[in-house]
Amino acid sequence: MKDKYKEIFDKGTDLPLVEDFYTIQGEGYHTGKPAYFIRIGGCDIGCRWCDSKISWNPAEHRLISVEEVVRKAVASPAKAVVVTGGEPSLYNLEPLCTELKKHNIENFLETSGAYEISGEWDWICLSPKLNKLPVVSSYKKANELKVIIYDLEKDFEWAEELSKHVGDDCLLYLQSEWSQYVHNVKPIVEYVKNNPKWNISLQAHKFMRIP
Repeated sequence: MKDKYKEIFDKGTDLPLVEDFYTIQGEGYHTGKPAYFIRIGGCDIGCRWCDSKISWNPAEHRLISVEEVVRKAVASPAKAVVVTGGEPSLYNLEPLCTELKKHNIENFLETSGAYEISGEWDWICLSPKLNKLPVVSSYKKANELKVIIYDLEKDFEWAEELSKHVGDDCLLYLQSEWSQYVHNVKPIVEYVKNNPKWNISLQAHKFMRIP
């Protein structure tokens, strides 16, 4: 995928837009904050439990200029933008960050960190995936580490290993994979109580049934 779309990825002035909308952030540190979401198409990680598989193939989504998508965000009441995917780190995000900063909009990134993160961000949520681990530099840029717990026998141990690579001031979150929530929630609560460096992230938007 990276080779086929290399020019688009590297230039960053146009992006394959899956969807963009104004809503409430439902996960992690910024839960409850109104934000304009920009979901970029393209992902070569392929998690089996991904809840946005529609975003995997960038060819299925129209290219939109950074100026246009930022213009739409500015037209909303949003004071913050969340850039997600897909996997946004595939792209040169410097042009997008630059345009957002022109309008004094906070910019938050949600990424697996599988590639070098470009652009200047107010907040980076790193959510690593086993299929393609973060590059070293992504750990150091993370303000927040959000580990998805799917397999209780393996993922707590994996989360602890990941936490060794981020900075001391990086906030740590555990979040149950949605389909396993009923099964996972009590063990996650007990784990966090016994290991209080961790916090729990809930997909609050799904409980509230908002996009």
